[in-house]
Amino acid sequence: MTDSIGDQLIRVDMSDQTVSVEPYPDAWKFLGGRALSARILLDECDPECDPLGPDNVLVLAPGVLAGTAAPTSGRLSVGGKSPLTQGIKEANVGGNPGQDLMKLGYRGIIVKGQPADAESRYALEVTASGARLVPADEHKGKWNYALIEDLAQRYTETASFISIGPAGEMRLKGASVACTDAEQDRHPARHAGRGGLGAVMGSKGLKYISVDPEKRQARKPEKKGFYAFGKKFTKTYIAGPAQEPFPKWGTSAIVAEANQLYTFPHRNRVEGRSPDVHTLDGMRIVESFEKRGGGMHACMTGCIVRCSNIVNDAEGHYKTSALEFETLTLLGSNCAIASWEDVADLDRLCDEIGVDTIETGAALAVYMDSGGLEFGDAEGAKRILREIAEGTELGRAIGDGALAMGRKRKHHRIPTLKGQAIPAWDPRPLKAAGVTYCTSAMGADHTAGLIVEPGQPYEEAVRASQDSQIVNAVIDSSGFCQFLMPNLDEIREFYGLFYGVEVTREQIADLGWQCLEDEWEFNRRAGFGPDDDLMPNCMKQDPIGPAKLVWDLDPELVSQIYKRCDPHDELFELRPS
Repeated sequence: MTDSIGDQLIRVDMSDQTVSVEPYPDAWKFLGGRALSARILLDECDPECDPLGPDNVLVLAPGVLAGTAAPTSGRLSVGGKSPLTQGIKEANVGGNPGQDLMKLGYRGIIVKGQPADAESRYALEVTASGARLVPADEHKGKWNYALIEDLAQRYTETASFISIGPAGEMRLKGASVACTDAEQDRHPARHAGRGGLGAVMGSKGLKYISVDPEKRQARKPEKKGFYAFGKKFTKTYIAGPAQEPFPKWGTSAIVAEANQLYTFPHRNRVEGRSPDVHTLDGMRIVESFEKRGGGMHACMTGCIVRCSNIVNDAEGHYKTSALEFETLTLLGSNCAIASWEDVADLDRLCDEIGVDTIETGAALAVYMDSGGLEFGDAEGAKRILREIAEGTELGRAIGDGALAMGRKRKHHRIPTLKGQAIPAWDPRPLKAAGVTYCTSAMGADHTAGLIVEPGQPYEEAVRASQDSQIVNAVIDSSGFCQFLMPNLDEIREFYGLFYGVEVTREQIADLGWQCLEDEWEFNRRAGFGPDDDLMPNCMKQDPIGPAKLVWDLDPELVSQIYKRCDPHDELFELRPS
């Protein structure tokens, strides 16, 4: 028998502030993370509900392998109906809370209802003894870093935290959910950013969740071969993918490559390359380590990728962590902001206030493009981000995302899909990525299935997107980080050794496909249809690069994604890009 750890669910009803713990269904043994979130939402959440009302359901679910000795396996899925897209959403995040929840035996937290008093704030405390709600009004309005500094004085050093900033409390549609990382100072620098799930957490009256594993050890597998396979996988990874520049130096190191591919959007995506690529290149961050300190680190216990950078200011003081490629692109190049140092300031502000850097950068670029602010005005951008926390009209418009800003300004160029801003990887040169943006239930989300391969035949791009979406659904459900780049065979081997059963290739692929079908079905019930899969006009009309690339795939071809292809086809070997 497996260790009894890992077989319970925490249910929270914010309407009457009650908490209960129930057995985890055995039928869901192989469901975790994103797949578990999708199943719970399809079963228990009204797809037509108000995303910020009492009927929405907030799900926090570690992956199947979280809390085990499998490398880099502790990621957490945050799920709910998105106030940004009006459909299902899962945002995946690192840090220690996912590991800690599973070490305590909790496969998920399900939060329903909302307090009668919208001004009340609560905290959920999770320990080996169970879970309880406590008042948290004294933390109302606190920025994330100040909040965690205060909580560190109250809780033990083994605790990790999930929190929202003022944007989540104000229920802004671009609000994120922060998790503390594995550093001693427990920085709230890991964000489940996409889809506005911080607003859902805020609508529930939850300011933070504390998780204290109290020195609990890793979950025990059925077979000793689990550890040997994990060591073999780690050795192979370090000898192979873990090389320069990525992931050794993190995602920020791929700026130059993206610029070459015309997928480093500039000035609200009217261009695919930035003239400031050299000063936005993440290798400038790497160069700063020698004089300023900082360096690369693991965002969670047991991580072997170590792709998170720690960015210090000129005096050597900590500024922010994990200044990623997406952030350098959307808050930097897309806004024509030229310096990575300014982007680092903006990144810290986003983490403090609790907003998604992708959505916020896109909203700022739309505001600039419509004449509200000069492109490249870094100080103006910082001022506006502070206004989000102040709740000004402009601040709230930026905090509600690119679509809300575009509509407010009556602007013609709004690069969103299903209401969510298109990320850095541009669909015009990268057709398979564009297919994912069109067809993923999540809207424009590169983590749903990214293929970085320009020039693919269009039929191949559709198939590649489907395969990648299946693989990434499995990875997001397993607890593994996508940057670990496991394939389906490796994941099924980990599952089989952990549970002491044989898991076939068909079974593991079916888990991924079922996750996608659950998400698509939720959106169908929410009223989504073929028109919601259409790329915005600006991607069809604004050409980039010498080849004048635009989005030109026939919607009928794109719709083939919903017909499952033969899983034995050779393309099914794809790892996440």
